[in-house]
Amino acid sequence: MSSAVSRGLVGMETLLPVGDVELCVDTVGPPTGIPLLLIGTTVATWDDELVERLTGRFVIRYDLRDAGRSTTVDPDSPGYTLRDLVTDAVGVLDGLGIARAHVVGIATGGFIAQLLALDHPSRVASLVLVGTRPVAPGPVDDDLPEHSPEIMTHFGSAPPVDWTDRTSILDGAVATARAFSGSPQFDAGEARARAAGVLDRSGPHPASARNGLLSTVFSKLDCTPRWRERLPEITAPTLVVHGAADPFFPVGNAKALAEEIPGATLLVLDGVGAELPRRAHAEVATAVLAQTAR
Repeated sequence: MSSAVSRGLVGMETLLPVGDVELCVDTVGPPTGIPLLLIGTTVATWDDELVERLTGRFVIRYDLRDAGRSTTVDPDSPGYTLRDLVTDAVGVLDGLGIARAHVVGIATGGFIAQLLALDHPSRVASLVLVGTRPVAPGPVDDDLPEHSPEIMTHFGSAPPVDWTDRTSILDGAVATARAFSGSPQFDAGEARARAAGVLDRSGPHPASARNGLLSTVFSKLDCTPRWRERLPEITAPTLVVHGAADPFFPVGNAKALAEEIPGATLLVLDGVGAELPRRAHAEVATAVLAQTAR
């Protein structure tokens, strides 16, 4: 059986048994509303302010395995695959009694969302892919842009983080968020507050915070087989949202997704990088509401 506690955002947080793990699932809005599944690394990936804008929707956020308050074993050595995370997403819908939902996946959560639409098309009413790409971690295809030199320089030269010290973790998170933003409009205070929210959800495992903040587990997962060649099989109406200044997954990745998924549309956010900053919430929420009203 699941256990539940109420939250400040007029929602409910539940430990939901899914297969051999428990996933921490957060729901906001009327259960009779349009089901909207948000897939990131943790619940805190999605700002409360953005969720509040998604009116009329039954919004579902959850912590992946080895992140947040879900079952955590060892994020540095995951005993599961990317496809298992897709199965988990289906399990979340099953556990909530939802046959079909609109799905939004961000960054590496976009990998899960793409495969959910490909492998379980009857469960996906529409698809929104935010700041992601059509291939798994590792070398990209020749026609796709790789991580920018600037972001790679940051990873190679950033001061080491003491993952046992909160101040060091948050300082490092802000520095990384600044590099990911690729924008002079970067708000350090906003980035620090978002990182604190992720950190506050982290479990006791030493790698839990690192995974929550950087999604490091994805670089260690078996993500085979490839799925890019299957993108034309996606039948769900699809919106691709991407920051024009994204240095991690440059916007060429979004253009490839939009071109290869039948009927997909592309929304490029000016002055936005690999992030969903508060200044973009209104535009993104409007687009998601329109996409999920079908």
